[in-house]
Amino acid sequence: MEEKKEKGEEAPNFPAFPYKPYAIQIDFMNALYHSLNKGGLSMLESPTGTGKTLSIICSALQWVVDRRQQQKTEDRIESDRNGAKDGQVDPDDEPDWMRNAVINKDKQSEEMKTKMKEKFGIGFRRADKRRNHENGRDLFSRSVEEEPCTKEEGNNLQMSNDAVELSDEDFLVEDYESEEEGNLGGGKSKRKVAGVSLSSSSEEDEEDGSGDDEYEEGEKLQVYFCSRTHSQLSQFIKELKKTVFANEMKVVCLGSRRNFCINEDVLKLGNSTRINERCLELQRNKNKEVSKIKNVGAGGRIRRNKASCGCPMLRKHKLQKEFKSMMSQQGALDIEDLVHLGKSMRTCPYYGSRSMVTVADLVVLPYQSLLSKASRESLGLNLKNNIVIIDEAHNLADSLISMYDSRITLSQLEDVHSHIEKYFERFCNVLGPGNRRYIQTLMVLTRAFRQVFLKDDRSYGDSCRDTEKASGASGTSTSSMAINDFLFSLNVDNINLVKLLQYIKESNIMHKVSGYGDKVASFQKKLALHGSEDGSTLSSFQALANLLLSLTNKDGDGRIIISRTSTTCSREEGRYIKYVMLTGDKIFSEIVDQAHSVVLAGGTLQPIEETRERLFPWLPPDQLQFFSCSHIVPPESILPVAVSRGPSGHTFDFSYSSRRSSIMIQELGQLLCNLVTVVPEGIVVFFSSFDYEGQVYDAWEASGILERIKKKKHLFREPRKNTYVESVLKEYKETIDTLSSGERKENPSQSGAMLLAVVGGKISEGINLSDGMGRCIVMVGLPYASPSDIELMERVKYIEGLGDSDSTKTPNLSLGNELCSGEVHAGFNVLRSCRRRGKEYYENLCMKAVNQSIGRAIRHINDYAAILLVDTRYASDSSKRNFCHPTSKLPQWIKDRFVASTDYGEVHRMLYQFFKHNKKRWLQQ
Repeated sequence: MEEKKEKGEEAPNFPAFPYKPYAIQIDFMNALYHSLNKGGLSMLESPTGTGKTLSIICSALQWVVDRRQQQKTEDRIESDRNGAKDGQVDPDDEPDWMRNAVINKDKQSEEMKTKMKEKFGIGFRRADKRRNHENGRDLFSRSVEEEPCTKEEGNNLQMSNDAVELSDEDFLVEDYESEEEGNLGGGKSKRKVAGVSLSSSSEEDEEDGSGDDEYEEGEKLQVYFCSRTHSQLSQFIKELKKTVFANEMKVVCLGSRRNFCINEDVLKLGNSTRINERCLELQRNKNKEVSKIKNVGAGGRIRRNKASCGCPMLRKHKLQKEFKSMMSQQGALDIEDLVHLGKSMRTCPYYGSRSMVTVADLVVLPYQSLLSKASRESLGLNLKNNIVIIDEAHNLADSLISMYDSRITLSQLEDVHSHIEKYFERFCNVLGPGNRRYIQTLMVLTRAFRQVFLKDDRSYGDSCRDTEKASGASGTSTSSMAINDFLFSLNVDNINLVKLLQYIKESNIMHKVSGYGDKVASFQKKLALHGSEDGSTLSSFQALANLLLSLTNKDGDGRIIISRTSTTCSREEGRYIKYVMLTGDKIFSEIVDQAHSVVLAGGTLQPIEETRERLFPWLPPDQLQFFSCSHIVPPESILPVAVSRGPSGHTFDFSYSSRRSSIMIQELGQLLCNLVTVVPEGIVVFFSSFDYEGQVYDAWEASGILERIKKKKHLFREPRKNTYVESVLKEYKETIDTLSSGERKENPSQSGAMLLAVVGGKISEGINLSDGMGRCIVMVGLPYASPSDIELMERVKYIEGLGDSDSTKTPNLSLGNELCSGEVHAGFNVLRSCRRRGKEYYENLCMKAVNQSIGRAIRHINDYAAILLVDTRYASDSSKRNFCHPTSKLPQWIKDRFVASTDYGEVHRMLYQFFKHNKKRWLQQ
């Protein structure tokens, strides 16, 4: 590619851009286009409100169009040369990436077909792609929850409220033979596991051969765009509809069952886990319907049994095909559009959208569906030589590793252990030796894990008993261990977890045991074995399976967190064992190695060195393509100010030790009472946590400050539940619009509204507070994460050791037993022990959250807003601080216009002049 540039490569054109692009948008599109040409990994940074999404769409999809046209031209030239030169082609005339793509694609196609035939036989080519598990945390999780049952097993797994009563023997697992110890497969059931797809009519697929056609059609250049939330994906589709690509390309938007499900009986369960389980359960419970008798010659006749899915939305396969056809005809549809289409056709939009994956040009999907290997396999995503664009990538590393965490509570352990014991007691005499051995192994493990929470258990090790003493008899005890230490301390290090996991997968033991327990419970007319506080029994089994899989990771890749409450505490939620993944580079490398190009996009991606060290340390810095552009708004449209003192002259210090003082809370209230008189329309105030916002609100209510604020602004608060956020924002916007239009109703003196929000909440990320909704953003303090969070401190310690020669082991920082008691000062000791990387990571977490929050305001070129950073640390001399100066981590477009002020009077005057000037400019537009 460098040679082409030297020869004068033509600049790409972006005719699909619906408006006249700004200079920075052209620069961004050019940078993205050239990075796709070059391939590999790139990071593109463009401030929020600069049309980043539209620029990504027009550049990436134009690149696809150009490459396909180039491929057609090259194919035609190659065809002509084959005729003229008797098949000889000059390989130097093709770009490297194109030549490799063609070779790899042909090779991959043949290998895939061979594997499909070997694994599933004729008619099951796409079974692996139709496996259904939205969460898809890992390959094993998918296999356990999605491994399709035989028709007989499907009927055996009917719940207790079904019409057919089951006998105990229906829950008996089939004989299991163990293979050689060295075989990763571990063992196999004597029964033949049918490769039945979870699609409601795999038989029809076999007959019409649609599986072949879809697979072949799916082998083409694809773009995968992912973001963090469903609302951000909907926003992407909205922007896509502004371009011609919405109708010229096949587009599919994927999401979770909870967002797509239209089966009211399933949807009313509410909890995502239960919705997933019920969906899969309905598909396992297929009802046999006898079709017409068919003559087979020689006087013979057979009855063809046709299985129909237990979910009414999946019983008619023709409707699913019609749904797919309608998706293609209607162009780009977001989740709401797909749900509406599914309801109108009475067919499942979740599986309907998934059927489009292999034939789509553009796949729009959430983070987890792409970053999780299990989900990629389940959905049939093929990244080979394709384009991956990850938006909102500022916290990609933490988001990635959190997908591979696993957690099981004490109540879940007791639930599983009780079920297995009852099952083993009932079937012990009829189980084969293989089944008995593995089921007993499961009981040994669950019993050992339960011992973790028994304080008088001597086998658990002296370190944890010391931890309990440090935490006090009635407090909460939290400790961390390496995987090997955890297994050794419980004397279960000799168990082959890989073989055990394979047994769980192959034998379907989880469904058998939970199904039997449900039957027993139905006769007892109460919840299954008193139920599990954390969900269904199947959820408890899956939590155990996920933890066992985590324990097969390398010792240094993660840590085991053990949280134990006092025995006098009635709540069990605090008692759990959790595996925390610490490294994401191995996971991310799978994506980078497969894709032609991986693009990380976001409003604020710096510092890029931290991201490189955590996600792709193998990549030399000079091979990372990085682009950053400025903001489109003029300098006079933004006023970022550090507010050091309040109206009464008190210094603002919202550090952990000072933020709860009554003086600080009242001074903040006085500041807002002044702001409501000078700031028009909407003010959004961000607090560090819901707890702190609640404490401040109560104090203001008691002192009368709230009443003073309400005289000028209608007051709203961000709800803790995300489901209520949209309605609050809608009312907030309507109030501002109504009052701004001059319609005075209840209170004639009100001139807008104020919204109290929380950093890290839904409002702080992905919500547009444009125009009147965000004329002033107030950031209260520096929202540092609590140092008492042991998981965070484990990540800090791990990151501190990155790049060291002995980084395979967690650095020996001064953690001590104090951290196990949740003491904040112990966390600060860890931070003080850090030389650079760990401390910088801790600071970056804070400032990334600040940047995301304050970036909600400026959303277009004519927008304007003031940004107040309320804390003396934003203005103090960095030489007097242990940490880096926070303003050094602000986005460049804010840094360039930043003002530090020590006098509130000066701040008030600047605000008055700022809004006076911009209101006049706004009216002249």
